Amino acid sequence: MIPAPFTYTRAASVDEALELAVQGGEDAKFLAGGHSLLPLMKLRLAVPETLIDIGRIGELSYIAEQDGHIVIGALTSHDAVARSGLLGSELPLLAHAAGQVGDPQVRHRGTIGGSLAHADPAADLPAVILALGATLVTRGASGSREIPAGDFFLDLFETALRPGELLTEIRIPKPHVTGWSYQKFTKRGIDWAIVGVAVQGGSVTLVNMGSTPLRAGAVERAVAAGSELRDAAAHAAEGTSPPDDLNGGRAYREHLARVLVARGLEEARSRS
Repeated sequence: MIPAPFTYTRAASVDEALELAVQGGEDAKFLAGGHSLLPLMKLRLAVPETLIDIGRIGELSYIAEQDGHIVIGALTSHDAVARSGLLGSELPLLAHAAGQVGDPQVRHRGTIGGSLAHADPAADLPAVILALGATLVTRGASGSREIPAGDFFLDLFETALRPGELLTEIRIPKPHVTGWSYQKFTKRGIDWAIVGVAVQGGSVTLVNMGSTPLRAGAVERAVAAGSELRDAAAHAAEGTSPPDDLNGGRAYREHLARVLVARGLEEARSRS
């Protein structure tokens, strides 16, 4: 299909992007890699009147170490995240998961900020940054905000971002526990996860088991109480609401969650 008519503008800086967003009003949308927004526009599920291209804002593409945290610019590509030596050393869970996103074309064009702002519960990175206890930094007309990952994802494709507000940085504390794992079950390697699991120490999060990335709270509590890992994994589906679609029904996804959480916990322990 063909998108509805829109006005295209390109920003050279964050300040210019925010100014253009004010001018465009609530119907303005930021465009980064475009892999999430453009397909929705073609289906007319998203109909922005103004498109603000932020893809060439160099100040938002970086990976650095700062005050006990790793900071990542929102326009850093999945490929750069996957290949980063700093992330491979300090946040291997994130580097590995970024390497599982789509195919090479998607990883070179797609950005970490775009994935998080799109908030697809089947995406890899939202659950990973939730497991890592990240903070998302935003800028808007009224200034900057810092939003914990647990408060950022509100519902299907819905985040705490306000109209005209831009996600600029992801701040992740260096983990105190080294054990990690990312488990992803797909029909093909390039597909969205039917179910996925991210483990970082005692933190366990789920992909595509609800309308947002979810903490497997019952699993985390069982692990903290000293349960055997397989026994803890048996709680993986508690409190979830997985979709029922052509890729699998609810019961199938609940079973996958228990299996993948068990594998993830065991792999994370082996890396500790």
